[in-house]
Amino acid sequence: MPKVPVITLDNAQAGEIELPEALFGADPRADIMARVVHWQLAKRRAGTHKAKGMGEVSGTTKKPYRQKGTGNARQGSLRAPQYRKGGVVHGPVVRSHEYSLNKKVRRLGLISALSAKAAAGKLVVLDGVSVGEGAKTSVLAKQLQALGWGSALVVDAQVDEGFARVARNLPKVHVLPTIGANVYDILNHDVLAVTRAGVEALTARLGGEQKENAA
Repeated sequence: MPKVPVITLDNAQAGEIELPEALFGADPRADIMARVVHWQLAKRRAGTHKAKGMGEVSGTTKKPYRQKGTGNARQGSLRAPQYRKGGVVHGPVVRSHEYSLNKKVRRLGLISALSAKAAAGKLVVLDGVSVGEGAKTSVLAKQLQALGWGSALVVDAQVDEGFARVARNLPKVHVLPTIGANVYDILNHDVLAVTRAGVEALTARLGGEQKENAA
């Protein structure tokens, strides 16, 4: 894979870097990315939806009237769903929507997302994102505006606390460590900005997973 330029937040040149072909030059699999995104969103669902059944709604347990002789349809409880304030039949219950997804599929999905950004020209390599103690959000906002980044995900090996603080109030800018880099957040932002240290950490993370799977 040809070398790509490395820039600073001030859009100054800071050398070049050769990205691993296996991570940033693979053929993106839209089907795999869709599976991983669905898995991620399922894990994030709260699952706190709840409706009361017949045994949970308040009300008498007495039979409304005798079984036969009234000319009406037989009824066993005023808590039945056909009555007002009755229980819900097969209503939602508190549960987890999480399910398992093969680790190889998750890895391929992340590689596909990285390669898709690289192929679309939306991958930027930063020299670093550390900022001074007195850094302001307004200054960072002007820097990102000069770079033309409306929506950006910044990935670093370790999140710089100062940079995370000044980026916190920018609604379309998010910062993640490489261990937290995921398909949904990568695809949900227009620009993917990875630091030099982030590239090395991603290579170590995904390369380590590949060796573990091969073993």
